[in-house]
Amino acid sequence: MLLTRIRAHSCAYDACPTLNGGEKMNASVAIQTLPEAKNDEELIRVVDEVIDYIRSTGLNYYVGPFETAIEGDYDELMDIVKECQHVAIRAGAPSVAAYIKVTFKPEGDVLTIEKKVTKHHE
Repeated sequence: MLLTRIRAHSCAYDACPTLNGGEKMNASVAIQTLPEAKNDEELIRVVDEVIDYIRSTGLNYYVGPFETAIEGDYDELMDIVKECQHVAIRAGAPSVAAYIKVTFKPEGDVLTIEKKVTKHHE
């Protein structure tokens, strides 16, 4: 079941999501990392390292077949997006491309990953 890849989220569906410091979650991003690789196994290995980095941030994330969605503070997410490229290069990719999607609401109240996908996995 794909839903098992979503980290536990502690708020109810009708509550505005908050981050560890209590501030409202104001952004979500989806990143598709496309490292240059000699074969599929190498590509998967590099992408797995990027996903491990995303996991290490402690933010709520969801791994899909083409991209990984992450929720949090806008500035922190932009730093994570930047670091994902560096992680791929350090993992051995000679170059990396990425597609990025961003939702940003300065006042908070961004739709959560759970609200977007849970109903499709029940």
